[in-house]
This record gives sequence, structure tokens and C-alpha cells, in this order.
Amino acid sequence: MFRIGLGFDSHPFEEEKDKPLLLGGVKIDFPKGLKGHSDGDVLLHAITDAILGALGEPDIGQLFPPSEEQWKNASSELFLKEAIRRMEMANYKILNLDCVIICDRPKIAPYKEKIIRSLANLLKVHPWQVSIKGKTREGFCSEEGIAVFCNVLLQKIQPKDV
Repeated sequence: MFRIGLGFDSHPFEEEKDKPLLLGGVKIDFPKGLKGHSDGDVLLHAITDAILGALGEPDIGQLFPPSEEQWKNASSELFLKEAIRRMEMANYKILNLDCVIICDRPKIAPYKEKIIRSLANLLKVHPWQVSIKGKTREGFCSEEGIAVFCNVLLQKIQPKDV
């Protein structure tokens, strides 16, 4: 059995002093971070929602409400690890992940391989199972943040696969 999940997230830039820009758990050299209750890692948020959606689980906002102080400045890796835990408990594995990061700046290409390796490590998959694409807005809207779309394909683990 296969399950497909779609994740989306977006965050505006903010100029809070010392707030790093994180994408997929990788620190990006950029003067602005992303506004968010947690660390603002928009890529990990979208992946988390894609996995949760594929499983039919509550979304990231329901599991980790931004109204709860305990999630203030929390690492987004914590959210992803909970989605992975739920996936493993349901006996699913990731076949592939495909993500589009939409922003004019920073450029994604210089960080692409490092982000793929980071995600493969976090997701417990091979790097060839992870696809990351950086896309610019082409003048469509103003450059105020980053948006991400992710698709994940999960497969039920059969006893012989274990």
C-alpha cells in the first residue's frame, strides 16, 4: 500500500538579531531568519506536514500549536522526528521526497547538496530519495519570505521488508 502526502509552509523574513536562516536543518548564510514560533525552518515544517498528511494524522499546527509556549524557538527537527515516529509506528517507510523551495534570495543551489544530505540523515533514507529544487518567483510577488511545497511517497512495510 502506498500513501502520498503534500506539505506546504511559508514564513516571512524577519531581522531579529542573531536569528539564523535554517532550511532542512542547514544554516544558510543570509542576513535574515524566518519569522516563526519555532526556529522557522519552513522546509522541515512542510516535510513534517507531508508525512503527517500521508498518514492521515493531525497537521503540525495541531500537534505543536504556536499558541503553546513550550514550542517557542523549538527545533523543527523535533517536529519532523515526531512525524517519523508516527510513520514508523504505522509501519511505513519513505520511498521519495520531492520539495520545491520558492524564494528569490537566498539562492538555493549552493546549499542544495548539503540540504539533501541533512534531510536524508534526518529521514533515514538515501540521498537519491530526496529531491530539492530552488525556484524564483519570476516577479510574481514580492520577496518577503520563503514558501515550500513538498510531496512524499510512503510505502507500507511488509513483514518480508523488515
